[in-house]
Amino acid sequence: MWGDARGERDGAHERAQVDEGGAGAWVHAYLQRKEGEKGNAAYGNRRARRPYPRTTLDTEWSDIAETLLKERA
Repeated sequence: MWGDARGERDGAHERAQVDEGGAGAWVHAYLQRKEGEKGNAAYGNRRARRPYPRTTLDTEWSDIAETLLKERA
């Protein structure tokens, strides 16, 4: 998420894909949605067991970052 916030598109994708768990799938789904790849984003959300977001990208980014930070605490 931080890579995306800094505009590091390729690095953000690489880091998300290395994490084969739900968190990586969720972040990757967000990145795909941001790029307009709705089908890939929907697939990623299913892998992450998350509903397809009906929010803005900014809200989705905040939701993901907040949830992942809470999980690490």
